[in-house]
Amino acid sequence: MEILDILDEQGNITGKTEKRAIVHEKGLWHTHVGIWLMNKKGELLFQKRAETKKVNPNKWTRTGGHVDSGETPLHAIQRETEEEIGVKIPLDEIELIDIKKEEINIPNTEIINRHFVYNYFAKVDYKLKDYTIDTEEVSDIKYITIEEIKKAIENKDENYTFTRNKNMNEIIKFLENKRKDI
Repeated sequence: MEILDILDEQGNITGKTEKRAIVHEKGLWHTHVGIWLMNKKGELLFQKRAETKKVNPNKWTRTGGHVDSGETPLHAIQRETEEEIGVKIPLDEIELIDIKKEEINIPNTEIINRHFVYNYFAKVDYKLKDYTIDTEEVSDIKYITIEEIKKAIENKDENYTFTRNKNMNEIIKFLENKRKDI
């Protein structure tokens, strides 16, 4: 059972905690993390959410999840990466891209997702066979190019979670700059 810290509308920890299900039911502010993992070819790792997930089942997304009570966002993304895809990224290799405040009402659910999203980036040297996926969370993984991301956005491809993200132009510029460094 996940217990999350409750935040105020400015992203400050209030000192209150609640179960994840209650946080989403009541639309309480909390913290979420996600990471863009880029290989040496400049491709980005995506994972397909398991069919049993309440939110975005069978959709492709970056690795991420909730920040547990008492946990820092940086430690949370390291934990989520290890839990979901079986690799532990060293903390000093994880770079913060930005923090965004988001409010999302998930269609066909009773979930109100109000969260502060910490977007991270890391370069990795893993092939697909090097990952070990948690099948309760993830059904598949793949690398895709930035150009494929742009095409999915242009086509409003609902197979990807990022096509609804208003922040994607900024993220794409960041990723393109990182790809130049490879």
